[in-house]
Amino acid sequence: MTTLINPRLSGLFCLDGLDLFGGFAAKSPYLADSQAKLDRKLVPSIEEAVRRVGLKDGMTISFHHGFREGDKTINTVVEILALMGFKDLTLASSSLQSSNSALIEHIRAGVIRRIYSSGMRGKLAEEISNGLMDAPINIHSHGGRVALIQSGEIAIDVAFLGVSACDTFGNANGVSGRSRFGSMGYAMVDAQFARHVVMLTEEIVAYPNTPASIRQDQVDWIVKVEQVGDPSKISVGAARATTNPRELLIARLSADVMEHGGYFEDGFSMQTGTGGSATATTRFLEHRMRRKGIKCDWALGGQTGGMVDLHKKGLIDTLLDTQSFDADAAESLRTSPRHVEISTNVYANPFSKGTAVDRLDMVILSALEIDLEFNVNVLTGSDGVLRGASGGHSDTAAGANLSIVCAPLIRGRIPTVVPRVTTMVTPGETIGVLVTDHGIAVNPRRPEVARRLTAAGLPVMSIEDLYRRAISLTGEPRPIEFLDRVVGIVRYRDGSVIDVVRQVRA
Repeated sequence: MTTLINPRLSGLFCLDGLDLFGGFAAKSPYLADSQAKLDRKLVPSIEEAVRRVGLKDGMTISFHHGFREGDKTINTVVEILALMGFKDLTLASSSLQSSNSALIEHIRAGVIRRIYSSGMRGKLAEEISNGLMDAPINIHSHGGRVALIQSGEIAIDVAFLGVSACDTFGNANGVSGRSRFGSMGYAMVDAQFARHVVMLTEEIVAYPNTPASIRQDQVDWIVKVEQVGDPSKISVGAARATTNPRELLIARLSADVMEHGGYFEDGFSMQTGTGGSATATTRFLEHRMRRKGIKCDWALGGQTGGMVDLHKKGLIDTLLDTQSFDADAAESLRTSPRHVEISTNVYANPFSKGTAVDRLDMVILSALEIDLEFNVNVLTGSDGVLRGASGGHSDTAAGANLSIVCAPLIRGRIPTVVPRVTTMVTPGETIGVLVTDHGIAVNPRRPEVARRLTAAGLPVMSIEDLYRRAISLTGEPRPIEFLDRVVGIVRYRDGSVIDVVRQVRA
């Protein structure tokens, strides 16, 4: 029987159905023990955290890919879930990398039944392209992922978030600790919308851990682990810094297009995406900006050492960082007050109350293929196999005043310019310019840009001419053979289906 602490409440009809006060710790018993109060979120293992969140077969789990190829969290957690006997889970990682090939055996065993991801590479992607999964995977953009989460299509039951440092209440970031990796732009969304959040951390630090990318009021349980990721492997693959002469030539031409395209004015904004030439474009901007006496107000997206260098020199005022692509960017985020971490909701969600991509002047993007209608494929290779990611490609192309795609005309004896892309990820109506090592093509929808680039003496030609030049060098490639079976559904940033990926014929 509950002891009536306040006798004035006895017999009051108006209190029927309401719980009466039973003491300060009656409903929060941990408050009666000061140490239990402070350590109540700490659990000794991932298995214990899984039991406490009540994960069940068929639920949805999520991860972020801030460590890219250095990630240790996804494989570790899924392996534990497999050993615990879970089945039919939906994996909703922000993206998957070559390092996630260990997932293949868990898909075959039925642990993972469905996948939502921005993309994938390596052996996992090859197996899925060859029909590994019963259900087609869903490929979304970074902004589109947030939209799918907000709509409820991706309903995250448990988010497992790897961080370099966290305090005992769950305040966490990616700029503290020995394995700091920078921005947690992807994880911030998962922490906001997941029903349960399990933090995996390498280091437990003093309270309060600031700045807090993930806040204490979002975190359920905390597990200290040996390693969540290797930050030295972030800047490899698509995020690498190139020394390839051809990629540097394309990067220099891309900088020329930026300079003369009509938006290179004091206070402009920009983003350079992944891919050797796209990332390297930053190297060729400094002397152009100094020569014209202008500065960039802000730069967006995955930040690199090149962007940080311009920021330190005062040529870029503010960096808006949704993912840090190297150690220089991670350190700048830690030390510079004008290097600001943003979530993918702020970055690119088309249905947010205000998305940064809508304010972009110029963006530099890469491509695996681009067709005569300027549609872009960044997802499947020349053999039809999944080899890339949608990322922020369609998000930034839709929002920017001028989207510039850079790619070699020929890649491995295969034309990059094709009559029709194998997989459409970004529609041509949002693409302004294609830059290759053989010339520059401007979308006919942008005649004013073509006039400016021609007047500047740049090698402007039609995309049809680029295609003919490519074919003269390589010949007509043999068509890819596909089966009817769909292995991937490509979602545009608004959630609509823009294309499908079919199983390749073995």
